[in-house]
Amino acid sequence: MTTTGPAGAAPARPLPGRVLVTGAAGRIGGAVSRLLHAEGVAVTALDVVPAPSCAADRVVVGSACDVDVVADGLEGADAVVHLAAMPHRDSGRPYDVYRTNVSATFNVLSQAGELGVARAVIASSINALGIPMNHHEVMPAYFPLDECSPADVDDWYSLSKQADEATAQMVHRHWGTDVLALRFPLVDTPEVLRAKADRLAADPAAGAREGWSYLDLRDAAAAVLAGLVAPWSGAHVLMLSAADTLVARPTAELLREHAPGVPVRGDVPGRCPLVDAGRARELLGFRPRHSVHAAPPSVVGPRRPAVGRPAR
Repeated sequence: MTTTGPAGAAPARPLPGRVLVTGAAGRIGGAVSRLLHAEGVAVTALDVVPAPSCAADRVVVGSACDVDVVADGLEGADAVVHLAAMPHRDSGRPYDVYRTNVSATFNVLSQAGELGVARAVIASSINALGIPMNHHEVMPAYFPLDECSPADVDDWYSLSKQADEATAQMVHRHWGTDVLALRFPLVDTPEVLRAKADRLAADPAAGAREGWSYLDLRDAAAAVLAGLVAPWSGAHVLMLSAADTLVARPTAELLREHAPGVPVRGDVPGRCPLVDAGRARELLGFRPRHSVHAAPPSVVGPRRPAVGRPAR
């Protein structure tokens, strides 16, 4: 079975026969596993707890930091989706959050590389920029955010995501495994996102640092699937976003009120998102389908100038 790639692009790769999904009991991990199963892909689910709802035909219980556990999980795998992590700065002590995330990513990717696994998709985060969780009163260097946005990291979770992205580069360079790091914004179900949208409507300033960005869980899973089959190679970091913002107000208005000192690159019409996911469209053919609001916006991304765009 194959999946259609971007228009005009090289043919998409066949779906892998078996995929190891780490963090399969988590929110994104469960959604990815179910989507892969629906596409006819065999799934090995790896998590520290059993993942009964992830539609896997093989389950490995244990830590992604454990060498033997990961070796077991990789048996027969043609590709890897690595989502296992402590998902927040406050998920544990600073040392535990950083050590767990960095160790797990190195363990999974290095073993996959040694085995000759051709492709891996890993979860990075918008927090790799360091802005959203920063203890200081900082704002992005510019909007829309993109893969070249300058980072300002002062927390251990954000630092772990930077280290994960560096590990992806090293693994590709050393073993030749193609690795895609997806910088997810807030990802959740429509119900949870609507509740978050209601809270931000009352306090828009609380979402300004990350440009009021979000992604529906179904679109997050679709982006992972696209990462497995689209015709790309190398090691890449991609920003992801819904096609609008969590706050149902004009984007330019939100910026004037809550980020007046931040330069804006290009036009931001309507409820245009403030995360530039153009690279994900180019590389994966990915376009988000779901909006937290009643009707999805007609604008699918910020309008950027043809010249003066940062090199990627």
